[in-house]
Amino acid sequence: MEKIFKLKENGTTVRTEIMAGLTTFMTMAYIIALNPNLLTNFGAEGMELWNGVFMATCIASFIGMLVMAFLANKPFALAPGMGLNSFFAVVVTNIVAITGMSYTRSFQAGLVIIFIEGIVFIVLSIFNVREQIVEAIPLGVRLGISPGIGLMLMNIGFGSNVGLYSENGGPFYAMGTFFASLTAGVAKDTMGSAYPTMVLTVITMFVGLFAIIVFAQKGFRSAVLLGMLLSSVVYWAGEWLFLGTNPFASLQGASFAPPFADMASTTLFKLDFAGFAEIGWFTVITLIITFCMIDMFDTIGTLVGTASRAGMLDKDGKMPQMKEALLADAVGTVAGSLTGTSTVTTFVESASGVEAGGRTGLTALTTGLLFLACIFIAPIAALIPAAATSSALIYVGILMIGGLKNIDFNDISQIVPVAIMLIAMPISGSIGHGIGLALIAYTVIKVFTGKAKDVSLITFIISALFLVKFFVVA
Repeated sequence: MEKIFKLKENGTTVRTEIMAGLTTFMTMAYIIALNPNLLTNFGAEGMELWNGVFMATCIASFIGMLVMAFLANKPFALAPGMGLNSFFAVVVTNIVAITGMSYTRSFQAGLVIIFIEGIVFIVLSIFNVREQIVEAIPLGVRLGISPGIGLMLMNIGFGSNVGLYSENGGPFYAMGTFFASLTAGVAKDTMGSAYPTMVLTVITMFVGLFAIIVFAQKGFRSAVLLGMLLSSVVYWAGEWLFLGTNPFASLQGASFAPPFADMASTTLFKLDFAGFAEIGWFTVITLIITFCMIDMFDTIGTLVGTASRAGMLDKDGKMPQMKEALLADAVGTVAGSLTGTSTVTTFVESASGVEAGGRTGLTALTTGLLFLACIFIAPIAALIPAAATSSALIYVGILMIGGLKNIDFNDISQIVPVAIMLIAMPISGSIGHGIGLALIAYTVIKVFTGKAKDVSLITFIISALFLVKFFVVA
């Protein structure tokens, strides 16, 4: 282990790395079930396709993390990206409308787009183009990415991570509905039968958050994991005692046999090039560019922001082995297209593992092995309540906001782009869109204050591409 991952050089141990990997896994295990839900309309397209995407999610994530572990030796986890998977589902639905093909065949045609995206990224990574793009991002913007991701994590934790439904509709969220209602009576009327579950969710969320803070102050390296476990127990007990439901009911009759046959018949090596050709070349090119831009800057933002929090950036704000880390998500994306899922990207939840002490590829390998194991134990992984995940995301988000201290608040060309990025990331739900708006703001300020020479050619090009994406392609 020492020879492969250089644990002593990175100031860590096998135990710390494994615990960090487990922590990361617990904060992002939700994607294992959520990804096939989103890509198959929550099973409406048939359980064979659902099972195929489920298997692809586990396998492609494992392959991406394997590359991250052994090639880049970084503690970052990968899986099919949120936002990108929803966008892919919309694209597949549009392909159905354009071509008249079935959803499954349209899905297989859409996978060709993901395959091409992955190949493009592999080429760009090998020739250092993506690394040059990272280096072209102004230092002030790079320093602001970590706090921006922090606010995004807090927004996910307090807002969109737990959505509840009732006879009154939904989804209802902690911040958007529970805390936004000024009185308990209004909240009850709004949420109906979902109100007791929301109360339990909010209690669990804060118990977990303050438990993590106490454990961290006491010096526990596994504070995030311990807080998540404690909050999970609180939630399970609340379900049993106050809601009158069995938190482990899903295990009854659950199948632990991997659905290899379903994946083989629906998604495994099922790229439909004939169906792809029916989409139309202009639409295809537009989609490929859109997927590439969103994924590229989501990945860059996550890597730079999380590495900044872990102290992995040098004095110039650069991360060693950035090329290899970027190659991991490219390989993962190709693997995803061949097995049956949308774009694989670096997950922002990796920050929880970094906060737990993860510093090397052993953290990524641990998370990857747990994802692979989920083809056998998915029903157990699904028991982790979303409220417990929220506790970890909020805590890590708070810590990442501390990166604002590195921003020069006397430089208007730094604070304006960063301020825009801080609000854009949580509102848009996209790291890439936040970076794009920040780069546009930086470029405009420099050009109209007579300092255009401070803006690199690559930054000009990226800003122009984002303008086209925001106001033409969109």
